[in-house]
Amino acid sequence: MPVARGVEEIRVDGHYSGLHDPETIMARARIADPCVAVIFGASGDLAKRKLLPSFYNLAKSQLLPDNFCIVGVARTALSHEQFKDIIRDSICHQHELDTDFESRICDWILERARYIAGDYHETNSYDALQQTLRELDTNRNIGGNYLFYFSTPPDLFLLIAKQLHAYGLTAEDRGWRRVIVEKPFGRDLESAKELNRELLKILKENQIYRIDHYLGKETVQNILIFRFSNSIFEPVWNRRYVDNVQITVAEDIGVEHRGSFYDNVGALRDMVPSHLMQLMSLTAMEPPASFHADAVRDEQTKVLRAVQPFSPEEVLSCTVRGQYDEGIIGGQRVPAYRAEPFVAPNSNSETFVALKLFVDNWRWSGVPFYLRTGKRLPRRLTEIVMQFRKAPLVLFRDTSVQSLMPNTITIRIQPDEAISLQFGVKVPGFQVRVAPVNMDFPYGDYFKAEPSTGYERLLYDCMIGDATLFQRADTVEGGWAVVEPVLDVWEALPPRDFPNYAAGTWGPSSSFELMKRDGRFWKQP
Repeated sequence: MPVARGVEEIRVDGHYSGLHDPETIMARARIADPCVAVIFGASGDLAKRKLLPSFYNLAKSQLLPDNFCIVGVARTALSHEQFKDIIRDSICHQHELDTDFESRICDWILERARYIAGDYHETNSYDALQQTLRELDTNRNIGGNYLFYFSTPPDLFLLIAKQLHAYGLTAEDRGWRRVIVEKPFGRDLESAKELNRELLKILKENQIYRIDHYLGKETVQNILIFRFSNSIFEPVWNRRYVDNVQITVAEDIGVEHRGSFYDNVGALRDMVPSHLMQLMSLTAMEPPASFHADAVRDEQTKVLRAVQPFSPEEVLSCTVRGQYDEGIIGGQRVPAYRAEPFVAPNSNSETFVALKLFVDNWRWSGVPFYLRTGKRLPRRLTEIVMQFRKAPLVLFRDTSVQSLMPNTITIRIQPDEAISLQFGVKVPGFQVRVAPVNMDFPYGDYFKAEPSTGYERLLYDCMIGDATLFQRADTVEGGWAVVEPVLDVWEALPPRDFPNYAAGTWGPSSSFELMKRDGRFWKQP
């Protein structure tokens, strides 16, 4: 990602190296622009768990300017002091095991916090917001820079944007105005296009930051650095050497308190057009001309446009859907999806998806990309596995070696960020035997891990105007275009075997058959 901002060269032993002097190498990323961060839905779960602690972490990293403020907006009736209590509690909860927690930084955040209680449909709420922003602008020398974060249900995105526009709060006649929109961005291709069209009547494309929190993870950002800064990997990153690519986003939790939302969305809409398409496009993209936002996103969008469209017959043979039954995870029995709160007892919403895709371009023609995501799987895990073609066995025909394991590169994104290379070595002894071994690079062992929510980088980038890690309109639509044929077939042919996998297993048996038919298998953790 944008490497010009404070990126250091580091040897594997953790020490700084390179031709530059230490002061240059240690130069920090620049401080964010003066601004007010306005959080719509400030009393909600996302704000409490992720956004508010992220601002503390940014302040601790000395990346926030002194002339910075937070304004929370929500329907919950709270006073300024009660909102500050929420901020304090959320920051303290995030850092309850952090011995480096600094109460003075928390106090610095609290002193800059304001709250507005009101309905998003009522003009009184925006009158109060406009007045608050004017006061902060004058008293804090903000410079007219406003960041609006829509941490609300998606049906409110357009309503809030139109209200902000009506009050002149999106006009960039003085300072910048930027809007962060949470997913889901639409529920199909047409609704995504419609939302883009309506937002672009109010805002310019460079004002809209469509967020995908997976891109805030260091290992995701490192995919391009790993590929393009190491000459030993990029030459083999293509159809000549790669047999298949596997992307897994697994969760051990169920739908928790999101039952009513999830039952109307399902795993395909919730995860594939956003998270999995982002991971796939970063893995498969061509080298960008630079690390500028549009250069990177141009190449990602090209990948999505090159995905071979599913025919109705291919949807039946190349996709799998599942729904979890009751089972055991971590020694505890957990209920079936249909028994979860706010879920219909005869629900046909999928909680597991597996797909086989082909990127029909020069680099990847003929290489299958296998994607899977699901809830109530054995463990929480997100990883990308690049599996290479097997070496010829002919050299070993007069030895005891019966088969050779393929080499793999595994990029693990969560929970423990790491990169692993698997290759074959001779087993000690008098016979020729080959065994696979791993060469691991765990992030936590080489770099000091600061407490993080995963949103710090994204919030910071928005405040400095770097959209590289955010989705552009055509990228969002490209992701929906991939899954649109699947949605059509699945809606026309409801599943007959739900629930079809037990909680605590790796999904329905048909997902393994999807690989087995090709003579392959999922690389299990």
